Amino acid sequence: MLLKVFCFLIGIAIFQYSSILPSILIVAVLIGIAGLCGWKAYYYALSVILGLLWAIAYAHYVASMPLAAEYESVPIEVTGYISGIPIKNSLYWRFDFILHKKLSGIPKKLRLNWYQTQQQLHAGQVWQLTVKLKRPHGMLNPHTFDYEGYLFTQGIGATGYVRNKPAAKLLADFHTAEFINFWRQNISQRLDIYLADSAQLGIIKALAIGVRKQISESQWNLYRQTGTVHLLAISGLHIGLIAGFAYWIGNFIWLRTGILQLSAINVGIITAFSVSIIYASLAGWAISTQRAVIMLICGMLSLIYQRHLKISHRFALALLIILLINPLVVLNAGFWLSFTAVGLILYTQSQRLHTSNKFILSSKIHLITAFGLAPILLFQFQTVSISAPIANFIAVPIVSLIIVPLILLAVVNLFIFPALATQLLNITAKLLTWLEFILNKINQLPFAYWQHTADITTVLLAAIGIGLVLAPKGVPARWLAGIFMLPILLNSNEKIPPNNFKLTLLDVGQGLATVVQTAQHTLVFDTGVRHGNSFNIGKMVLLPFLRAEGVSKLDMLIISHADNDHIGGAEALISGLPVQQIYTSALEKLAQYNPIACANGQTWRWDGVLFQMLAPSKKFSKRNNNSCVLKISTANASILLTGDIEAPAEKLLVQTQAAQLASTILIAPHHGSKTSSSMEFLRQVAPEWALIPAGYKNKFKFPHAKVLRRYQRQNIQWLITANTGAITVLSDTQGLEINTYRQQYQRYWQISKE
Repeated sequence: MLLKVFCFLIGIAIFQYSSILPSILIVAVLIGIAGLCGWKAYYYALSVILGLLWAIAYAHYVASMPLAAEYESVPIEVTGYISGIPIKNSLYWRFDFILHKKLSGIPKKLRLNWYQTQQQLHAGQVWQLTVKLKRPHGMLNPHTFDYEGYLFTQGIGATGYVRNKPAAKLLADFHTAEFINFWRQNISQRLDIYLADSAQLGIIKALAIGVRKQISESQWNLYRQTGTVHLLAISGLHIGLIAGFAYWIGNFIWLRTGILQLSAINVGIITAFSVSIIYASLAGWAISTQRAVIMLICGMLSLIYQRHLKISHRFALALLIILLINPLVVLNAGFWLSFTAVGLILYTQSQRLHTSNKFILSSKIHLITAFGLAPILLFQFQTVSISAPIANFIAVPIVSLIIVPLILLAVVNLFIFPALATQLLNITAKLLTWLEFILNKINQLPFAYWQHTADITTVLLAAIGIGLVLAPKGVPARWLAGIFMLPILLNSNEKIPPNNFKLTLLDVGQGLATVVQTAQHTLVFDTGVRHGNSFNIGKMVLLPFLRAEGVSKLDMLIISHADNDHIGGAEALISGLPVQQIYTSALEKLAQYNPIACANGQTWRWDGVLFQMLAPSKKFSKRNNNSCVLKISTANASILLTGDIEAPAEKLLVQTQAAQLASTILIAPHHGSKTSSSMEFLRQVAPEWALIPAGYKNKFKFPHAKVLRRYQRQNIQWLITANTGAITVLSDTQGLEINTYRQQYQRYWQISKE
């Protein structure tokens, strides 16, 4: 059974790499092949094709729900209720909104921002709102989070914001569909009160109700680098321990007080089942929780009906049920980590002789899971913890046996004995602080973690190698494991030849972030936007991209000027990677890092590539015009990066740097604003291409139609990051090659933005 379910999973996973939704003809052909496989009893092939067909059918269903193009940016009145726990930051509320009834061309589920932070929002509230919507869209860059794909997996057909006029109307305080989330939010609010000043608030919320938004970046890094990040989710281990404790309590009490004609075993099972369902509901039914509950139910039913059900069959059944409910879970890293971890334990421990020494057995399991999960972690996060077995050996029992029970006991008492809950929460916070102290010491060990990159091919080869390493003794050709694992150990990044460069204009919405790489050096020009603690381009885009590119240090960071959409991610980037030199026109903003002022005349050469700073050469009253302007040149091509300069700065450049301005590619000044890209400047630069960093449906309406007409009159071709995703420019002996990531990474859930 397990192998057939695994084949079903393979079929679903293969389809997620499709760039289009298959036509009816292709589906009919697949159905015919499935029928032939069934007739010939090729059941494993049949399972793969059934997985493909189920993934296609589900994708067609979800893809039928996005917003119609004619409703984009048009005020629409909708009525529905808040689904899930709304998230508040300093600027807005963010929440999912479920419409009461399906409207033609408008999806049932929306994700909204409401820029009214004084408004009190709660899960289940029923509202009449006027909203402006746009079709699902996300920044699309190599090695980073695919937000558009995430929206698709969540069934969200449009995103947008709530308009304040006409005024929103609260129609009801509660919708029964959100009963669980209503109580989860109540618990969250009480924890905010009792742990207001605690650094452990985010961790405790994660373990109590599955909400992880308030975990600090330093905590995420610590748990990730020590391989204990799985402890921040309510896992199968937690569910199993709580269910076991509930079983024992129910059994113990019933033996002494039983009235109904039920056995103590059955009462214990019912108690365990009830408690596990309640806890899983509080956790928000994460994937690992779903798996644990399904396996637990199967085990309980086998006890009640006195039928033996192998744990591998329970595992297979849990996997099958989750895939049938939502095949898109295969796009979630948590799915692979959860099922792979349990699968590794089953693979290495089932039907084998084991030592009776619990210490040795536990250590072995931690080593196996750390080793087995390494390829997935490298593929998803470019980091794998070498110290994970040590850290988990200490942290798992502390969190699972002490901290989680204390948190759950505190949650119960939040509504009964608040004073007791406060004491329990304070004890828990102290334990977590001590645990983080220990993890920090472990993380300071030499080679505590390894940063590397891996593609899907090397991950699959490594998985075969790991399977051979962990196979029982006597399996032939185990020595091949080293060959299969060799590619993932090697640095797979393509080397840039001397005298050439690679420029990546990242898709960062309405902002600018550019990475320039030569054979031995890396430069970042601007770092995108930051919105409070919840959104930071430095953390979300630049650091993952650079790490995956194999960059361990930055030779230079240039911040063109002090606008948030250019400097916002700088601190996160500097904290995440060593930076040798910083150049900027915003010295006061980065004073603590001893920056150098950008100035006309600064030049340097890296690996045969010439870098020239062309501006600023004088001080303007408007800081946009003080932007650093950088030209990058090889023998065959050049690129001009201009920050947010406008017509006055462009005029000065034409007057003072005319001989230096000619460039093959222009990074459009000020995102295509009509105050920039003056005709005189464009004639002097005379680029073949203009690359425009602008956000999808941005409120400034960049790039402006007038600017595009100017480009057209000068025979300049253009690309806009909102439409193309990240744009990569490669120099070679012939000139420049331009590639767009949205074209390379085309997936069936993406909607054309042309």
